[in-house]
Amino acid sequence: MTLKIDVHTHILPPDWPDLKQRYGYGGFIQLEHKDEGCARMLRDGELFRQVSANCYDSDVRLGECDDHRVDVQVLSTVPVMFSYWAEPKDTYDLSRFLNDHIAGLAEQHPKRFIGLGTVPMQDADLAVKELERLVGELSMPGVQIGSSVNGKNLDDASLFPIFEAAAELGAAVFVHPWEMLGKDRMPKYWLPWLVGMPAETTLAVCSMIFGGVFERLPKLRVLFAHGGGAFPATVGRIAHGFDVRPDLCAVDNAISPRDYLGRFYVDSLVHDEAMLRYTLELLGDDKVALGSDYPFPLGEAVAGTLIGSILLPEQTRANLFHGAALQWLGLEKEQFA
Repeated sequence: MTLKIDVHTHILPPDWPDLKQRYGYGGFIQLEHKDEGCARMLRDGELFRQVSANCYDSDVRLGECDDHRVDVQVLSTVPVMFSYWAEPKDTYDLSRFLNDHIAGLAEQHPKRFIGLGTVPMQDADLAVKELERLVGELSMPGVQIGSSVNGKNLDDASLFPIFEAAAELGAAVFVHPWEMLGKDRMPKYWLPWLVGMPAETTLAVCSMIFGGVFERLPKLRVLFAHGGGAFPATVGRIAHGFDVRPDLCAVDNAISPRDYLGRFYVDSLVHDEAMLRYTLELLGDDKVALGSDYPFPLGEAVAGTLIGSILLPEQTRANLFHGAALQWLGLEKEQFA
């Protein structure tokens, strides 16, 4: 059987302290266990999301991995836990708590779980400090970050030291959309998740390209969630805009966006065979990694179903199932034998 690594899965601790009491103000998420196998994520007493046990119970998760024939999951926190809006010292404290939990699971199950940390992106010094602990002390291969930080896009100068540190440490970066564009205009139909997320991810990709982040840090390994959002489908328009209006587009980086195809990774979560084939052609099969968004309903219910349903060359399938993931994470296949 081919090794199967799912790079896009989310997890929560089963319990954590009362953060409002701990930090002295509200806005944080708490977990309330109501019924066996189910819990509610609450923000200041209001329901944010209901989750099943597979979101916080590692034994349930491992059982489902076995059922789905997923060998390894890359664990990252649920993005609402980023808490970039909070006081930096408090986000730093919360990040350490979440990171210790994920690192503990990876240590208990080193052949089944790989951990990605979270850092207080609103404070570069604290973020770099925690990133250094992730890599040096907790042996995590990388970090998950949001697509923006308190309204700042990923090309913002205040964020560059974090990317610079990730490149120097060899830490992989997983960019996940959050605080979606135009959400105030999308109160119905689940549109923030259906329309806002792809747009938000595209903005993150373009910010890093146009802002010269990839150009300045060629060793930085970045993977964008949800197949890179709408970027693959709109790269023609983006590149054409760069060509015809360099006075507007090439102000920080004179290199064409097309030159960065194959310089970053995306996951395979595109829900469509034609789109997956196009993404593979556009970026290369060594830059697309299996990702399911487990355990949430907008993800792929059984990781790898779409890949498994398509007739692909053996090497392409191996790259999708584990090759691209290992390359992005800087890990060796033998670690999971």
